[in-house]
Amino acid sequence: MYCTETKLRVRYGETDRMGYLYYGHYAEYFEVGRTEMLRSMGMTYKSMEDDGIILPVRSISINFRNPAHYDDLLTVKTCLKTYPEVKLDFYYEILNEDGVIHCTGNTVLVFVDNATKKLRKAPEYFKDAMRKYFL
Repeated sequence: MYCTETKLRVRYGETDRMGYLYYGHYAEYFEVGRTEMLRSMGMTYKSMEDDGIILPVRSISINFRNPAHYDDLLTVKTCLKTYPEVKLDFYYEILNEDGVIHCTGNTVLVFVDNATKKLRKAPEYFKDAMRKYFL
């Protein structure tokens, strides 16, 4: 398993009229967590796209527990629990500074060849970077 943590502060414009973090932004926070996880492994979405690989989201689920508020400092914990072959199965927890879980979630992304738009296996450099966490 491989996990990373990313800190984000809730901005005023991300809150709704009740003062809560608007529910749609949790999915954006998941994306930040994924992006930073890739960066921690020495990769970026851009470098993969430049190599002709795209990573569309196949599914997403979010379970809301407690609302986050303006100016809360949140931690997005992002984990890959299985070794990637043709998909990336991310698990998330978003917590505040007191360890209160605001939500948990999951996204599944698939490796797709940009030219053919067909599923493909993860590139070798990606599997090499992940191998030490799973094998």
